[in-house]
Amino acid sequence: MPLQSLHDRAALEARFRRDPALHLMELGDLDDLLWPHTSWFSLAPDGPVALLYAVGDIPTVLAFGGADEASAVEDLVRELLPVLPRRFFGHLTGDAAKILADAYEVRPHGTLLRMALTDPGRAAEAYPVGRWTPAPLGRADLPELEELFAAAYPGNWFDDRMVDTGQYLGARLDGRLVAVAGVHAWSPVQRVAVLGNVTTHPEVRRQGAAGACVAALCRQLAETADHIGLNVRADNGAAVDLYRRLGFTDVTTFTEATFTARG
Repeated sequence: MPLQSLHDRAALEARFRRDPALHLMELGDLDDLLWPHTSWFSLAPDGPVALLYAVGDIPTVLAFGGADEASAVEDLVRELLPVLPRRFFGHLTGDAAKILADAYEVRPHGTLLRMALTDPGRAAEAYPVGRWTPAPLGRADLPELEELFAAAYPGNWFDDRMVDTGQYLGARLDGRLVAVAGVHAWSPVQRVAVLGNVTTHPEVRRQGAAGACVAALCRQLAETADHIGLNVRADNGAAVDLYRRLGFTDVTTFTEATFTARG
C-alpha cells in the first residue's frame, strides 16, 4: 500500500491504545499542546505508525512497533524516505535504522530502554519523605533549571513549555537546585505521562536526590495518568536499577540516532 498521511486523532488513539506502554509518547503527542507540531504516517489501517514531531533544533522521527511488527516498521521507514527531513533525530525499534543507512549518515547515540511503571506502590517504599523534599518548579525557575542541565545533563532534550504543565519537581540543597525530574509528554486527556530530564548535580549524586524527585513525581502523576513511562539508556545501569526499584519494568529497546542526509 502507498504511504498514507493520517489526520484522525480518534483513530490514532485507538491504534495506540492496543499497547499504551509501547506507545506512550505517541499518545502524549495527541494532546492539544503538541498535536499541531505532529505529522503521522502509515502503510496499512492496522499497521505501525510513524510520527514526525517538528519541535526543537531538529525534527524527531519516531517509529515504534511490537516484536511481531519488526518487518512492518522497516517497510514503513523505507517508504518514509521521500518525506523525511534532511536532518532529524530518530527513535526506531528493531533494525529500522539500518534501512536509512544508504541515504543518511547515521550518528548513533546508543540503545535505549522503554520502561513502564507497573508497581506504583514501590515509589513510596523506595523513597519515603526524608532528607529531600521535592517541590514544583515553574517558569521563574528556568534559569536555575537550565544551569543545572548545563552542569549535569548537557545536550538533553528540553522543551521549556513542559515546565508550564506543573509536572516538574526539583530538590534543593541550601537553597540551590540540585536535582530535577520532569516530563517529555503529559496528557490528562489521554491519561499518559512520559518522564524525562531526570538529573542530579554531580556534587550530590548517589545521595537519593533524583530518586526522591522521580518518586514524588510518579505519585503526583498518578492523579492524572494511568500509564507512566520513560526512556533510559540501556547501558546506564545505575539509572535502570533506580527505575526498577521504583516499580518500572522493561517494555522494549530501540535505537536512538541523529540522521543527516548524504550529499
